[in-house]
Amino acid sequence: MSVTQAAQLRSPGAGTRLRTHLGRYLPVAVTAVVILGVWQLAVVVFDVPSFIVPAPSEVLSAFVSQFTTIMSASRITVQAVLLGLLMGVLWGVVVALVLSRFPSVSSPVLTVAVIVNCAPIVALAPIFNNWFGVTSLVSKAGVAAVMVFFPVLVNTTRGLLQVSPLHLELMQSLAAKPRHVALMLRLPNALPFLFNALKLGSTLAVIGVIVTEYFGGPSNALGVYIAYQAALPRFEYAWAGILVASALGLAMFGVVSLLERLLMPWHASLHDENP
Repeated sequence: MSVTQAAQLRSPGAGTRLRTHLGRYLPVAVTAVVILGVWQLAVVVFDVPSFIVPAPSEVLSAFVSQFTTIMSASRITVQAVLLGLLMGVLWGVVVALVLSRFPSVSSPVLTVAVIVNCAPIVALAPIFNNWFGVTSLVSKAGVAAVMVFFPVLVNTTRGLLQVSPLHLELMQSLAAKPRHVALMLRLPNALPFLFNALKLGSTLAVIGVIVTEYFGGPSNALGVYIAYQAALPRFEYAWAGILVASALGLAMFGVVSLLERLLMPWHASLHDENP
């Protein structure tokens, strides 16, 4: 087969993939542009004061003028988010593994976990600030860890316990030890559940850190920046910080989705549309 013929055979597949990606992402981009356009037009036409909602052009101008400050504040916030996410995931997976070893106690423990998870973040933030210090990174990461811990615990426990009885009987017939069952059967089965929890927890960690910083934190943290600008009041600058925080949450979600595709290609392919 010549090179030209091979290229002709490959080109339909490339075109199909391009159409698939356009069909998936183009509506999102168009929707975003329409929303921003309507937002800008409504503010201009109805002369909406900036303390109610600033125009996107004003927010963009504020972001450009405060780019260095906002990015510096974001780095402080990202450190707390990553630390809290790491702690919440580690503790959630460890406790889930223990519960999967003793299935009879998993139901009452998970019920208690759901009840505790109902505690509002606005109550946790000042408590953790009082425990570890207002400017401490641990207080911010601690709130994020709590918010991540419960989704990871519940979802991972569900994945660890929902294994095929046939597969479990096969492992037992081979005299597999509990650690072998956990590593070779339960954990692979729990990976999709864990990544679903991580997608939720990554955004919750950002929310937890920002809210905790709003109640007090390092002077160069993103949540403190937003609170300070809103108090001045310079709402277009506060909105610029809010949009960066939202972008941070989306970035965390995207990183988790990418890791899911890399670590579970057999599962991620189910989300792709067949040509």
